[in-house]
Amino acid sequence: MTLAKTEAAGGPGLLPQVLAFSSSLTLDKQLLREDLVGSLAHVTMLGRTGVIPRDAAQTIRQGLIALWERADAGTLALPEEEDVHMAVEVELNRTIGPPAALLHSARSRNDQVATDLRLHVRESAAKALDSVAAFVGELAVRARAEKDVLLPAYTHRQRAQPVSLAYWLASYGAAFLRDAQLLAFVLEQCRLSPLGVGAISGTSLGIDREVTRTLLGFEGATLNGLDTVGDRDFALDYLYATARLLVHASRLSTDLIDFTTAEFGFASLSGDISMGSSMMPQKKNPDVFELIRGKSGRAVGNLVGLLVTVKGLPGGYNRDLQEDRASLLETGPLLHGSLEVLRLALPRVTFHPDRCRAGVDEGFTQATDLAEALVKKGMPFRKAYQVVGSLVRRCQEQGVTLAQATVALGQSVDASLDGPTLAVLEAAGAVARKQSAGSTGPQPVARQLDELDTQAKALAEKSKSVPRLEVVYTRLKEAAL
Repeated sequence: MTLAKTEAAGGPGLLPQVLAFSSSLTLDKQLLREDLVGSLAHVTMLGRTGVIPRDAAQTIRQGLIALWERADAGTLALPEEEDVHMAVEVELNRTIGPPAALLHSARSRNDQVATDLRLHVRESAAKALDSVAAFVGELAVRARAEKDVLLPAYTHRQRAQPVSLAYWLASYGAAFLRDAQLLAFVLEQCRLSPLGVGAISGTSLGIDREVTRTLLGFEGATLNGLDTVGDRDFALDYLYATARLLVHASRLSTDLIDFTTAEFGFASLSGDISMGSSMMPQKKNPDVFELIRGKSGRAVGNLVGLLVTVKGLPGGYNRDLQEDRASLLETGPLLHGSLEVLRLALPRVTFHPDRCRAGVDEGFTQATDLAEALVKKGMPFRKAYQVVGSLVRRCQEQGVTLAQATVALGQSVDASLDGPTLAVLEAAGAVARKQSAGSTGPQPVARQLDELDTQAKALAEKSKSVPRLEVVYTRLKEAAL
């Protein structure tokens, strides 16, 4: 039996060119396991409700299980049909015969693909959430180990103020924690089962959506079929979460690319993550971080692509939605591959405390601390700002750093710049005096790291509570009709 190639719809078969143009099989073969799981839940419900005979339902179940096992063994070759859903049905007919024709009772490809995609996004988001939560914890561990390393923080890519390396690491921990929270939101958007809404308006057959939603591990059923079959909001949320996460990974990568240049010299790469040049034997390139940065652009493109696809569609299902496959199915490998490599690479970046500290001392980064010391003595901030600005210019004229300013030089600018006041220019003290919440002082940073740990662990637990596809399949294999 074939479907798309023949008179399946009561008319002539499709022209080969039309079939090739309309086929999504190459891409959505990746949804095979989701499709088999959805079909197992559906046929179990059909058998329980009596929509089809139980013996036929059991035959179909065994046929679907056999397809899963052949897919696991790498021996399943799907026929060239319009999509994975039709290909499964055709292969099922080839192996079990006439009962296969009963599987599509009370089901449309519209609710079938909506179910497959939610299962796919749920699986991918749960896996990513687990990985991102672990990465946040790893950043906190690294930060605690390097809390005494000082380096400049930057605004406008100019040296701004001294901070601890722990604080810098915590800043990315906070960003990736938000990404983990967004992935948890994506999982929330995938909690309702679409299966059972049919093509657009439900079915007159006596189905029970509660059965399928329970078997598939969903928390409830979608509210309205017309909305359900055209809804790709959950996919957009997933693509946005991925794009934003990889943008953060790109920004981290850019910092590390800069920090490992000879011009910065703050850090270096181990040989097992750096790559050489095909021509220049001295090169030790940060290709891994450049590739993460490059792949983030593809993630952004996938989000924009699906937004553009859905923006002009009317309600209900439209075939344009098939174009969601390219965006969705490329995004998972981008997301998981980038996360894996980032978690492998960051521990192989070594920071050099002396060079980092030199960047602090050479960059007039304690100027704000000196202005605030004058404020503590009663000087208005705008006046203090002008005084310190004058001292900075005087230091630049004499070719010395701010930390090297003598009392005599300070007094030549303003009488308030005495010895005790200039003492605040010592970098470690400048960092330690920052005690407000969210700042770079040791106690605030310790609190930030504790918060990162606490929230990351809670989010990791949420990821573990999501039913994974293998677990759902095992449960369906054992479910009674």
